[in-house]
Amino acid sequence: MDTQQVSAPPRAPSGVVHINIRLTDGYTIISNRLSQHRGLSLLAIGLGTHIQSLPDGWRVGIKALAAIFPESEVRIAAALRELERHGFLRRTRENVRGGKLVTSTVFYNHPDAAARGRGRERAAMPAPVPAPEPVRVTVPVPEPVRVPVPEPEPVRVPVPEPVPAPGPVPAAVLPGARLVPTPTAPRKPRLPLPVPQQPTEALYAAAADLLAGLPRAAPGFLLSEEDVRGLVPGVAAWLERGARPDAVRAAITEDPPVPLRHPAKLLRHRLAALLPSPLPAAVPVVPLQNCDDCDRAFRSSVPGCCRSCRDARADAGEPCLISA
Repeated sequence: MDTQQVSAPPRAPSGVVHINIRLTDGYTIISNRLSQHRGLSLLAIGLGTHIQSLPDGWRVGIKALAAIFPESEVRIAAALRELERHGFLRRTRENVRGGKLVTSTVFYNHPDAAARGRGRERAAMPAPVPAPEPVRVTVPVPEPVRVPVPEPEPVRVPVPEPVPAPGPVPAAVLPGARLVPTPTAPRKPRLPLPVPQQPTEALYAAAADLLAGLPRAAPGFLLSEEDVRGLVPGVAAWLERGARPDAVRAAITEDPPVPLRHPAKLLRHRLAALLPSPLPAAVPVVPLQNCDDCDRAFRSSVPGCCRSCRDARADAGEPCLISA
């Protein structure tokens, strides 16, 4: 009986296998001079491939590339120098209007052909012709003729009176002028921090919570514990006058200066300068009472009789319980 032959499984192909699909859009032709260059690092080859795929006018500076890729600015700068050293990249500085320097970047997909083209252009340029030297002609200078001039009579010119120096131009004359005090000008006294008229523990606790929570709405207003203790009376005065916490937060943190150097000083100034007016005093309400005689309602601070019943009792000679 014959022995069954077992066929060996086919070996997997060694190396890369290309599966190419015909591209109709979204592709760039890259020369093997770049993709298979033995003198460039893989980072430089990849960066050159990316620059080759970009349209004209695209920014390819170090900071612009570092903002897109995870490599650092040092590695990207080294890769650009590699491309520039092997002729794929050329960077020049050009002056533009306003005295600014702009870096112009040119990328070559075939550095050798581009170098030969630049050499032919330089060879085809005509040699500069030296300008002829100017011919110097000596012209005799005639001697000046001296004519006697009579001495002029002295003329008396009236001396004008001194004009006083003009004073400073008022701000109303200059449109858009901004008055800036001199360093020696007296400064206005700092407004004192307001305090509540009737301080309570609940009022101070609400003010402390508002100040501690300012960084959630305005990250620049991060206060220390000492700053919070010093500003609590001012916020409490605002809350006592009927201001809502969100209104207080918006009034003292809106539109801060840039950069914000001293948030506690800014809050102290705004709490004193923007303090709202106090609430009007509440009108006391006189309660309603029922008349003891006619059971009609009338307003009085104490129970008793209404005005009609009091008048009737006065006419009858009876004592009146209340007088209003």
